Amino acid sequence: MFDFVVVGGGMAGASAAYELADGASVLLLEREGHCGYHTTGRSAALFSETYGNATIRSLTRASRGLYETPPAGFAEHPLLTPRNVLFIARADQEESMFRMVEIFAQTGEKPSLALDTDAVCKRVPIMRADYVAQALLDETSMDIDVHGLHQGYLRGARSRGARITVSAEVVDVDRGPYGWRVSTNNGQFEARTIVNAAGAWADAIAAMAGVATAGLTPLRRTAMMLDLPDGVDGSSWPLVIDVDEEFYFKPDAGRLLASPADETPSAPCDAQADEFDVAVAIDRIQQAADLPVRSISRRWAGLRTFAADRSPVVGFDPRCEDFFWLAGQGGYGIQTAPALAKVAAALARRRTVADEILETGFDPDAVSPARAGLGSASHVSVA
Repeated sequence: MFDFVVVGGGMAGASAAYELADGASVLLLEREGHCGYHTTGRSAALFSETYGNATIRSLTRASRGLYETPPAGFAEHPLLTPRNVLFIARADQEESMFRMVEIFAQTGEKPSLALDTDAVCKRVPIMRADYVAQALLDETSMDIDVHGLHQGYLRGARSRGARITVSAEVVDVDRGPYGWRVSTNNGQFEARTIVNAAGAWADAIAAMAGVATAGLTPLRRTAMMLDLPDGVDGSSWPLVIDVDEEFYFKPDAGRLLASPADETPSAPCDAQADEFDVAVAIDRIQQAADLPVRSISRRWAGLRTFAADRSPVVGFDPRCEDFFWLAGQGGYGIQTAPALAKVAAALARRRTVADEILETGFDPDAVSPARAGLGSASHVSVA
């Protein structure tokens, strides 16, 4: 009998297991042969305090401490490396750029730097001067070592006594004599509390347990690797993103990682890149930049799972006191993981969230499964 069984070995489950294992017995179950196979392993994560809604931004601010100063032995290399972000706008996107300026003003960080068209083209020479009307440069953002962070949490969880079982797809959840009985294709396990960190499958896990779903919607996001023009070194370029997030690209291992920033509703699955979305990405990027695309060396997709209000769902289910939600992180699960794991561990132990997190403006009610507007009625059904 475990105190907690965490379902899902992605970033959410691994980080929660790490925090919970400090004083409790924890079992982490992963349906695939290794943890982080789905969304976590396909992330192009960026640490940006201007990305996401107010709740996400507060959790990101609260996560900075672990990223900058991880515990001893947690990571072999720095978890953050500098990566400026360049927000670009066409002439018809003036209002969107104004809203972005307001978001920067709310962060309390170094103000954004407004760039004219010539300055944009000097920083990213492939940009088309007749496309970019306005631009903002965020000099506070960072690339995240997703693999290093994830492995640090898994190693740390094991060192604290957590058991990690892979190839253990949950096939049934029911009540045992002292809590939950979780049946998998790799054994049966019992725990007092379920932590539902199953990502795109979180509503399915709730349904197995007889708990009302949270109305989560998995959305497919496509990405690909594009070659740079011959003789061009883009390693120092910022991440370039359309101010309405219609596309983005960033340097990655001598190429460009690119995406149309698509959000296509999907059933929970091993997501694959769709050729139409690949074509859309290329078209949008080529309108903004002089980038011949001769071949695509790699393409992939992942599922980013959202609640209707785009805030995570974290806490005990209001109708089932020992079923704990840790889901709906959407595209922000990596950058918020350190703080969100601490929030989840505190709430799962029925303790108060730490002041250092609350002081960033985070409101636990904003992620509560009992908040207004959350539930199965908001679910987008996908055949």
